[in-house]
Amino acid sequence: MEDSFSRRHGYHPEEKEIKVRNDAPYDLRGVIVDIAYGKGFSPKTLRPVVCRALLKRPDPNNWSEYPNIDEEIRNLLDDCEWYKVYDVIEEIYHSAYPAQTQSFETDINAFFREEGIGWQLISGKIEVRGEEGFEVGLKKAHQTLDQSGLQTGSKEIHEAILDLSRRPSPDITGAIQHSMAALECVAREISGDQRATLGEILKRFQGLVPKPLDKSIEKAWGFASEMGRHLREGRAPSFEEAELILGLCATISTYLVKKHNQH
Repeated sequence: MEDSFSRRHGYHPEEKEIKVRNDAPYDLRGVIVDIAYGKGFSPKTLRPVVCRALLKRPDPNNWSEYPNIDEEIRNLLDDCEWYKVYDVIEEIYHSAYPAQTQSFETDINAFFREEGIGWQLISGKIEVRGEEGFEVGLKKAHQTLDQSGLQTGSKEIHEAILDLSRRPSPDITGAIQHSMAALECVAREISGDQRATLGEILKRFQGLVPKPLDKSIEKAWGFASEMGRHLREGRAPSFEEAELILGLCATISTYLVKKHNQH
């Protein structure tokens, strides 16, 4: 796949809208095996990896690689729970030859993007993936905060991503809490007040964010406080709302750091 016509000439299909999260499509279950074979695995070396991830015992009656062991692997993947498929992907990554891990990651992520699957393999771990603009905003926030020495804020954003990446059920409230904590860390650093809440900082430092955008941030803070900290019965936030808060906090954090560094 690395030397395919499309790769050599830079052709690739447009990234599809994300439509798959809590599922592992049928095609993905088969493609995993094909990609693994392309990275040096054989049916005999891949089977223990898949069985280890799925907590299954290899069939002692299957000796020949084709079709027996190959078919056993594919049946195991076809029959397991959707979230276990992503466990298998992580296990294959960590079991591959070191020289093949990056290539395996690239091929898996290419399939995710082409099929609208809302996950991505990052350094051997499956993490939630958003639309292209969302991903660009998060990457920029990480870089900006790290370069400015704001590791705590950067870590909070990463923790929010991990909460959204939990399988089979994401930690929505946790993601919202970590997102707002990241923005609060940045605001405290810039304002010089390490004890004030984000709401207090916005009221006290009127020029921190231009009007009327400051009101929008205050409302987002209120929403996050209600949904992430003081959850009401029967009003659970959605994945999309948590994703929105995360993207908003990442973007505003980047803006505040860049604005502060210019002065």
